[in-house]
Amino acid sequence: MKSFTPVVQVEVSQYQLPVLKGKSNNPIIKIKLSNVEEGEKINHIVLSTNGTTELKDIKTIRLFYYGKDSVPGNPMSGKGKLISSTSTIKNEITLKSDQLLVKGDNYFWVSYELNETAGLNNLVDAQVVEVDVNGSVIKPSASQDKLRQRLGVAVRTYLQDGIHTSRIPGLVTTNKGTLIATFDARRDSGRDLQGNIDIGIHRSEDGGNTWKPLQIAMDMGEWGGLPEKFNGVSDACILVDKNSNAIYIAGLWMHGVINEEGKWLENLTNESTDWNHQWKTKGSQPGFGVKETSQFMIVKSTDDGKTWSKPVNLTKMIKREEWWLLAPAPGHGITLKDGTLVFPTQGRDKKGKGFSNITYSKDQGKTWKTSNPASVESTTENMAAELEDGSILLTMRSGANKGRMVGNGRIMSITKDLGETWSVHPTSRNALIEPGCMASLIRHDYLQDGHQKSLLLFSNPDSKTTRNRISIKQSLDNGMTWPSNKVIRLDDFSGRGYSCLTSIDKETIGIFYESSQADIIFQAIKLKDLLSN
Repeated sequence: MKSFTPVVQVEVSQYQLPVLKGKSNNPIIKIKLSNVEEGEKINHIVLSTNGTTELKDIKTIRLFYYGKDSVPGNPMSGKGKLISSTSTIKNEITLKSDQLLVKGDNYFWVSYELNETAGLNNLVDAQVVEVDVNGSVIKPSASQDKLRQRLGVAVRTYLQDGIHTSRIPGLVTTNKGTLIATFDARRDSGRDLQGNIDIGIHRSEDGGNTWKPLQIAMDMGEWGGLPEKFNGVSDACILVDKNSNAIYIAGLWMHGVINEEGKWLENLTNESTDWNHQWKTKGSQPGFGVKETSQFMIVKSTDDGKTWSKPVNLTKMIKREEWWLLAPAPGHGITLKDGTLVFPTQGRDKKGKGFSNITYSKDQGKTWKTSNPASVESTTENMAAELEDGSILLTMRSGANKGRMVGNGRIMSITKDLGETWSVHPTSRNALIEPGCMASLIRHDYLQDGHQKSLLLFSNPDSKTTRNRISIKQSLDNGMTWPSNKVIRLDDFSGRGYSCLTSIDKETIGIFYESSQADIIFQAIKLKDLLSN
């Protein structure tokens, strides 16, 4: 009987991933060859770059071989073997190779490296035209995804500036149009407080295309006889006063370690390995002192974020003594139409239960006052937006949502009296899903056909189980509905999931988020893309 040799099949997969300036290899397309016989050889792969806005944005195209590894995670993690590359970018590219294949399935990834001049509002794409295996030209077995990838900037990467991990993004647009991005500079590890953590910032004066070098806006140093690893400051929230030249950053300072029983530990040194977190066990307690509770700190800039004041401690002014904790909610604050400055805040009540609320100033930052909790449910990180009628909408993280398939939804509350009283918003628990993660909310005002309009934009991992599928959703009716057909996906793969939105100008939205492709990245999206999606 004549033996049957199966025909090699070519399958192509694409994922919505940010393609980043400042990153050598960005995953563009995955190629799977199946029914391969041992010792067969791939001679070339032909790619089409149709769908790419500007070919000059692409610096180099590379082809990596992964053998039998399908690479479900980040394909550019160093495991692949480079087998072909070109810097001659055309509408059709032939990547030549003499790579021997193994029996069964074989996997490849195509990567793009961008030029630094690449335009952030442009898109890139690739399709596989044909694959040559042992002289046989094979076409893909099915039509390929009509998916184009958005460009971005890798603002913070692993070990950049000698910092182990950068986390917890915040982003604002100043009155001069400068973008200021905040983050945790976690110097020694990726772990939360307590640790050697400062608040870092980067500034961009060209809409996010390029970013100024690292600045440290808040660093408590070697305070109180303890080393920096026991004086960490974290979870920045940045706020621009729209009616003055003031910009504020709030952060949470932890001095020393309060252990699981609520006792502050004496005699800690640089060699001590003791650790606890303000949200764990009794890691922060009632009272005001640095040995009792984590401290609410604030710094101020009056020169567009170029320099920052020394930290000022607001704990005694704004925290209730019986609360275990009062902390900034990471992201950004807002200026209301009447000039009131509002920070989203969070804490633990007299029983240690989490809550969300706001902290506000009606005298341009001279004094601050903290509201009542916004929900009877246990919530934490939150962000605020002022609606058209002047009320404040708060979207809150609920730990109970993590992995919850039925009844999963962000908790939403609304106040008309600066948090003295709160009511449950109709979308609470039934509109915006989450895996238990920080999220961002902004109101964006714009002109359409000469009429003033606004919409709400919301970003988070669009999943009930995993911090993946970072997306932007929109509401044109003050948060009453969030249409499923009005969603822009940014990153399909898993990351840490925190994000922060800002209005760059009337026509452009910016987002600074923890991506699968770098610690924290920046992308810009045109309003017309959101509205037409």
